[in-house]
Amino acid sequence: METFPMSITAERKQALIKEFAKADGDTGSPDVQVAILTERIVNLTEHFKTHKHDNHSRRGLLKLVSQRRSLLDYVRKHDEERYRNLISRLGIRR
Repeated sequence: METFPMSITAERKQALIKEFAKADGDTGSPDVQVAILTERIVNLTEHFKTHKHDNHSRRGLLKLVSQRRSLLDYVRKHDEERYRNLISRLGIRR
């Protein structure tokens, strides 16, 4: 049985920042934030496959999904092409 961490490792987070950053030192752009949130959401979703009754973490998952939705709405409002590129790179269905 493979275990998935509920949180994201520092190395994985740095890799995501490097991949989605607009420039060096960019850690806060919506693209980077959405990528990190998506990774955390995927990890939590895997966690729930084996821990069906973990309702406290499920609430956290719903908050993460809501936060990601807000950021994606912001990107979509300001730059439709960037939004489409971002969801295709992350594999988010919309």
